[in-house]
Amino acid sequence: MLKILAKMNTKEKLLAILSLALIFLQVFLELEIPDYMSEITKLLQMPDTETADILESGLKMVGLSLASFATSIVVGYFATKIAAGLTARVRGEIFHKVMDYSAHEINQFSVPSLVTRTTNDLTQIQMLIAMGLQVILRGPIMSIWAITKISSQKWEWTLTTAVAVGILLLMIAIVMFYAVPRFQKIQTMIDDINGITRENLTGLRVIRAYNAEDYQNHQFAEANDNLTNTNIFVGRVMGIMQPGMSLVSNGLTLAVYWTGAYLIADAAQGMAQVNLFSQMIVFTSYAMQVIIGFLLMVMIFMILPRALVSARRINEVLDMDPSINFVDESVQPDEKGTIEFKDVTFKYGDDAKPALKDISFKLNKGETLAIIGATGSGKSTLIQMIPRLYDVSEGQVLVDGKNVKDFDHASLNNIVGYIPQKPVLFSGTIRSNMNLGESNQHQDADLSDDAIWKALEIAQAKDFVEGEPDQLETKVAQGGSNFSGGQKQRLGIARVIARQPEVLIFDDSFSALDYQTDKKLRGILAEQMADTTKIIVAQRISTIMDADQIIVLERGEIVGHGTHKELLANNEVYKEIAYSQLSEEELAND
Repeated sequence: MLKILAKMNTKEKLLAILSLALIFLQVFLELEIPDYMSEITKLLQMPDTETADILESGLKMVGLSLASFATSIVVGYFATKIAAGLTARVRGEIFHKVMDYSAHEINQFSVPSLVTRTTNDLTQIQMLIAMGLQVILRGPIMSIWAITKISSQKWEWTLTTAVAVGILLLMIAIVMFYAVPRFQKIQTMIDDINGITRENLTGLRVIRAYNAEDYQNHQFAEANDNLTNTNIFVGRVMGIMQPGMSLVSNGLTLAVYWTGAYLIADAAQGMAQVNLFSQMIVFTSYAMQVIIGFLLMVMIFMILPRALVSARRINEVLDMDPSINFVDESVQPDEKGTIEFKDVTFKYGDDAKPALKDISFKLNKGETLAIIGATGSGKSTLIQMIPRLYDVSEGQVLVDGKNVKDFDHASLNNIVGYIPQKPVLFSGTIRSNMNLGESNQHQDADLSDDAIWKALEIAQAKDFVEGEPDQLETKVAQGGSNFSGGQKQRLGIARVIARQPEVLIFDDSFSALDYQTDKKLRGILAEQMADTTKIIVAQRISTIMDADQIIVLERGEIVGHGTHKELLANNEVYKEIAYSQLSEEELAND
């Protein structure tokens, strides 16, 4: 929590100091009121007291109350401003930190957990800061100041107050002992709820297709019940505090009056009894201030444990350094459009079995490399090391003759255009999706309509975009859910083509396209982007037959490397894949 509070800027720190000063002033004003109550009590027992005398003290009490009220409003305003500003800045830090994460770090936290930490956990911090400045500081100050006011009073009353405070502390300790361990569980359970909900919404069609609604409902109900029961338990434990505090405060008042009755009865008649009665009224007020101070602290104890857990979870995100770090200044390449792997080995963990082993090849400008292999052979992992979605464990990956680790993030992404199998479209319009990020040729301005239409034409997306009433202004739903799989793939390909990178990487990006569209797209890529280096991961032999080089992967190793004809003649693995998809006549004709 201290690490998060240390992120306050100078203005927020000054507001916090000013709030502290105002809280002292507020407590001082509130603790002055009982003295005037004592005065009024004495005046009421004097035979020559006039209404004006009582009115004067009463107006002073009202003035102190109004001043305390105004101070409280100002402190509340400052506290809210500090809490909102700090959490907004921390939320931005988390977002930017996560943006720098590689897939390795994302998998460590999971997407639902990161969402919870960015939203719910930060809300807990905001609540703590907003209430803490008003309550955490005010509670101890009020209690300590009130205790100093009553410490010189009758020892019987002081002892009674001490017993009440001891009971309160014991009650708080018991409640915290049972409640605090549950708070960490609550945040983890919220992660589980978010995960199941996200999974259900993402796979809704699959769930319906398999009639798995009951199973998924059971999964959600179990997670929901766990969260609900834990919240109920914590709520019940915390619920003891309010009636417990009322019992202690009322009991303390009764004990002070009961003790005071004996003290007054034993005192001499006259002013001694009047003074003692007045002291009892004042003591009761100050004793209540002590109890109120502890009550304010208890309110914080109700949110502090959960906020501390949230702070730890947020710091886990902020403290984790990305495994992939980019340099600030990019190296100047010697070549253009070349890709080379030198003895590359990759492991997902230090103790894991290599997912790729001894991968070596070179691709020159304008050439097309195709990669094929069984599921799990390492095709996607191999190409994801070019844009540094993963880093090699051993060996080197060279782009334009330079190690990918020597490029800054923007320069590498401008050279390499990566299209995943499942393209991600963002809510907005087709135009806003095409303008996403920076283009090599258009870093300072949005793409022109001509550039967008040309990219759409190359990606075979022009026809269906022209068919939309709003064309480039057609709305895109979140995730592109209002487009088919093939349309999303073509829009994703067009978006990358519009950036005019030197290298295009297609990670099975033609899988949702029909054979005719696939063939036409590859033909126009070869014709209009002849100088662009292309790497294609595919499952269909028909997609890769025309490639200049074909790599066959099996269990993370290259078991074949050559042209289609060379591999068909000499490589059993490639031959098996080819004949499982096409006949000998089709392969011969192609």
